[in-house]
Amino acid sequence: MKLRSREVVSGLEGLPRRALLKADGLTDADIERPFVAIANSYNQVVPGHLHLRELGEAAAAGIRAAGATPFEFNTIAICDGLAQGHIGMCFSLPSREVVADSVELMLEAHRFDAVVAIASCDKIVPGMLMALARVNIPAIMITGGPMMPGEWQGQPLDIISAFEAVGAVKAGKLSEREAREIEDRCCPGCGSCAGLFTANTMACLNEAIGMSLPSMGTVHAVDAKKRRLAKQSGAQVVKLLRQGITPCRIMTRAAFENAIIVDMTIGGSTNTVLHLPAIAHEAGVKLCLDTFDRLSRRTPHICNLRPEGSHTMLDLERAGGVPAVMKRLGRLIRGSPLTVTGRRVRENLKFVRSSGSDVIRPLTKPYHREGGIAILYGSLAPQGAVVKYAGVRPRMLRHCGPARVFGREEDAVKAILGGRIKRGDVVVIRYEGPKGGPGMREMLAPTATIAGMGLLESVALVTDGRFSGGTRGACIGHVSPEAAEGGPIAVVREGDKILLDIRRRKLELLVPGPELKERLVRFKPPEPRAKKGYLELYQRIVSSAAEGAIRR
Repeated sequence: MKLRSREVVSGLEGLPRRALLKADGLTDADIERPFVAIANSYNQVVPGHLHLRELGEAAAAGIRAAGATPFEFNTIAICDGLAQGHIGMCFSLPSREVVADSVELMLEAHRFDAVVAIASCDKIVPGMLMALARVNIPAIMITGGPMMPGEWQGQPLDIISAFEAVGAVKAGKLSEREAREIEDRCCPGCGSCAGLFTANTMACLNEAIGMSLPSMGTVHAVDAKKRRLAKQSGAQVVKLLRQGITPCRIMTRAAFENAIIVDMTIGGSTNTVLHLPAIAHEAGVKLCLDTFDRLSRRTPHICNLRPEGSHTMLDLERAGGVPAVMKRLGRLIRGSPLTVTGRRVRENLKFVRSSGSDVIRPLTKPYHREGGIAILYGSLAPQGAVVKYAGVRPRMLRHCGPARVFGREEDAVKAILGGRIKRGDVVVIRYEGPKGGPGMREMLAPTATIAGMGLLESVALVTDGRFSGGTRGACIGHVSPEAAEGGPIAVVREGDKILLDIRRRKLELLVPGPELKERLVRFKPPEPRAKKGYLELYQRIVSSAAEGAIRR
């Protein structure tokens, strides 16, 4: 077992560095042991991170018990819920790269031997995984766990209930007093937002890839089992160090395909189509959009969780969580990938009992015969677009209507709340892609408003931005090429007819070919929006959403 930390502390030359470590309170015995980092995104801003300090303490106890020395440091975490609907959302997706870079910098500069990464929420889990693949020292992920669901009038609540309440009040379907009651009850404590939104989807997929201990993805934040798993994870990473098992031995193509299959079968967030390719890129694996669609076509959708379904993350946890889902999928899951248990997937699943709960349906009785996400192509999206198939009402699987065109999210929300969007319309929001936003904002405010106003079965939304995992309805995002790069979405005109046919994977701008070509030739992109700071840099280096919005 070769220890990188010996570069820091060995020999006479290590004397001054040992002196600095002793200033931290370390003894000679501590310095002689392997050094294990704890990369933690704890903060007092994000509900999903409030409790991560406790998980760090539990992981440190496990590391010490296994004979190594823990060192904890922090990285940033942005709450997508707090950033929604204003300029702050421009900074959310770009923060993924900052998380990855900051973890890499700390691990490499201090020559840690192994790392426990502790995170929750949308961009932080993928950012951590990107760093773990990049540095490729023995590593394990601890995800913070879902928030408990709220409750009002006998119905489960989560943060999407609050967003949709805004539209419901505007439509006269809910009083302001009732909306305030939802506000007070929908988020009852710490944890990542309670539905199968991006945070909880990524926690489940992290487990499916094999980078966390079984059951980690669905154990709730307030459950003592989460702290026990954190302690076990601390001890387990020391075993991985002794066995020489590193992330790139775990995060193989087969492992990523297992994660995509789990994503499709549980109906996860469309943001995974950005995050999995970015993580895979760091691990030396290329995932293209066609991989998602190919696996979706042969994977049944067997879990119907909020926001579209009636079940909560708590229901999924009680039904056995990710291990029970993977067990139910049977031969659709590849058994060969290695995991952080030190065993292969098939060995981990060998003793998992198949769920008897209707939360995880049999493969013969799926909600949909195909998976929860579909990739669309056509004259409006030559390089692809993404839709949460599982969240679309049947009558909207094929829709043709006039375009209502907006150059930014705020203008679209004003139009929707002002009653200017009519049944049958296709709302187009452009210049919200990775470059155009910049930062590829989520469109939760307009989609939740459409839902709250009762327009889910009559209005579609198309954007080069992206959607929250809490989005439901005929909402097509990641349209590529984006408007800022001269994609066809840049030349859509008010009233143009747009056809979406999700079953046939089509997204078409119904404009004659020669006219569309002429519009594109005459198109001149506007000046970049960001003039300074991190976003100015980001818009220059970020790739297309079709490539995962990775750094070029």
